[in-house]
Amino acid sequence: MSFIFGKRKTPAELLRENKRMLDKSGAVKVMAKDLVRTRHQIEKFYKLKSQLQGTLKSTQAMGEAMKGVTKAMGHMNRQMNLSSLQKILQEFETQNERMELITEVTRDAIDDALEGDEEEEETEDLVNQLLNAPSNAVAASATKTKVPQVGTVGKDAAAIDSYLQARLCNLRKMQSSF
Repeated sequence: MSFIFGKRKTPAELLRENKRMLDKSGAVKVMAKDLVRTRHQIEKFYKLKSQLQGTLKSTQAMGEAMKGVTKAMGHMNRQMNLSSLQKILQEFETQNERMELITEVTRDAIDDALEGDEEEEETEDLVNQLLNAPSNAVAASATKTKVPQVGTVGKDAAAIDSYLQARLCNLRKMQSSF
């Protein structure tokens, strides 16, 4: 049977075309999810770095304070009675408990920073962008993007952003080639 616009496709041909479309969208979704996870990992590492630096500074300050407390306790031990010394020890315990609380809050903040519910939503948005965006490049160039070395992650955010943009472009190229 022939129609005005060509011949009618068999059910096997229709099935093959639909399967091909599903395979393309699945691969893009996996790659988009990987890209979103990579972006979130980078953000989390930056947050973690700043939190660790803050913790380090507070620990150093506490160490300096402890040196001063030790000197003061030695001086007071020579000059004061036992009740004054007990007050100082109570203050030390209070400060120590405070430091433990700060450490616990910092740990909770780090744990919260490592969790993310928005990854799935961003993955879907990225997949939709990739499937709807026109592109005229070839998928062969998708393997030419060079991954930044681990040592550059903290040093050069522009290189990481450039790498992620290149991966996104390559995903689009791969989608258009299918």
